[in-house]
Amino acid sequence: MRCYRAHVLVCAGSACVTLGCHPVKEAILEGIKRHRLEEEIKVVETGCMGFCEQGPLIVVYPEGVMYCRVQAEDAAVIVSEHLLKGRVVERLLYRDTDTNKPIPFMKDQPSLSKQIKVAMRNAGFINPEDIEEYIANEGYFALAKVLSGMSPEAVINEIKDSGLRGRGGAGFLTGSKWEFTNKAQGAQKYVVCNGDEGVPGVFMDRSILEGDPHSVIEAMAIAGYAIGADQGYVYVRAEYPLAVEKLRHAINQAREYGFLGYNILGTGFSFELNIRVGAGAFVCGEETALLASIEGRRGTPKPRPPFPANKGLWGAPTLINNVETLASIPPIILKGSDWYASMGTEKSKGTKVFALTGRIKRPGLIEVPMGMPLREIIYDIGGGVLNNKKLKAVLAGGPVGGFIPADYLDVSMDYESVAELGTLIGSGSLSVIDEDTCVVDLVKFFMEFSCEESCGKCTPCREGLKRMLEILTRVTEGKGQERDIEDLERLSDFIKNTALCGLGQAAPSPVLSMLRYFRPEFEAHIRDKHCPASVCAALLDSPCQSA
Repeated sequence: MRCYRAHVLVCAGSACVTLGCHPVKEAILEGIKRHRLEEEIKVVETGCMGFCEQGPLIVVYPEGVMYCRVQAEDAAVIVSEHLLKGRVVERLLYRDTDTNKPIPFMKDQPSLSKQIKVAMRNAGFINPEDIEEYIANEGYFALAKVLSGMSPEAVINEIKDSGLRGRGGAGFLTGSKWEFTNKAQGAQKYVVCNGDEGVPGVFMDRSILEGDPHSVIEAMAIAGYAIGADQGYVYVRAEYPLAVEKLRHAINQAREYGFLGYNILGTGFSFELNIRVGAGAFVCGEETALLASIEGRRGTPKPRPPFPANKGLWGAPTLINNVETLASIPPIILKGSDWYASMGTEKSKGTKVFALTGRIKRPGLIEVPMGMPLREIIYDIGGGVLNNKKLKAVLAGGPVGGFIPADYLDVSMDYESVAELGTLIGSGSLSVIDEDTCVVDLVKFFMEFSCEESCGKCTPCREGLKRMLEILTRVTEGKGQERDIEDLERLSDFIKNTALCGLGQAAPSPVLSMLRYFRPEFEAHIRDKHCPASVCAALLDSPCQSA
């Protein structure tokens, strides 16, 4: 095996691909060839490194120097100065958002100081298309451990003891879900990975599938062994072509190396895996709608019970976990439940991946212990509000979540604490909202999204959300009435209690959260015909506004 004195890691996640990482890589390879360094330097494409706004990104090891916003014309300088002479190219380094001082080493980046990588442990550090790099980082060790010395019950108990909860939004205990499916009666059982990440501003599942697909494959094989399934499906959005490509390549490699298929590792256990590409419907993130889509039917939800654990795919017991949940399984098996449970809070164990978006200085993906105060996430990791504006709120949970006002920044980011504020952690969306944002206009946008994505199967969601959107639109146009607040509250309560699926039931959440924390702003739109944030165009020329 050839040894190199340096490795150049090129981030090839979707964001960096869009920003032009491939021309950068080709230019670096050309420079290496020109200086005859092919035997000394290896260039590797990796998955998302998490610093999405700074792309295209490259990191030079063994020093760990990170270069940001690299263009193809910068490659020659990096090769001639850093790779040839060992001189760091200062103008391409990340600069501190407050002091503007360059930070050469990736390990010293302020956004990494409080992170702990579990689900995202390999993304951005290994070549996702090389199974041997995954194996070199303890890949498939957990599967070997399970198949060689653990009973299905022991595997399930390890996951239960870890306290891992589903990272797709509901937060249900993963080990209990596995146990229910294990005990369900059925000659055929299935494992399904929910990769239908449809929440705007959320991209952790995509990044894991692009940057570390083998972790999901390994986890699904472990889950299959635990519940007695020999077949699995990964359901991925069609809008994620790079993730589908990486996953398909990884599945073929896993088969070739004997980690999928018949008689895995000579243990008598067999497990096969296939991909199903969804058409991009938001509602297909709901379990029963997802299963209908896999079966080739229209993706609409159906009442529960029966739950998928008892009657799921083609009527058989089916285990459904999302990508982030599954990516956490192999390290739990290898390091033990006590290790994982030592992180987080009493009821919310482990780590959580969040997507920091909106008006924040350092947007991107982060992974932190559950229970970290929101203030630390926004200011210590995210760098604070863009342009040093005043923080108004943080929207948690995306278009079906709720607001966490600036007064509650010290809230512990765990399932229970966030629920007390009337919102949810959900799949991990954290969108920062500054003083220039109109919450009424923002909530109207979310309602437009929910109306557009409603499958239309149940009347409360199909008709009720439209009525709510009509009210919100009227208010932002300066035509609001006093009774609109009461009507919105009544409609929200009705939809939450009668909609068929969890997505419809959660759709009114941003409205209720707005009325809970920003009622004066909403009332100003109605009574004063005034938009305090000066966003709603129809209210800009009102007498109150000009006064």
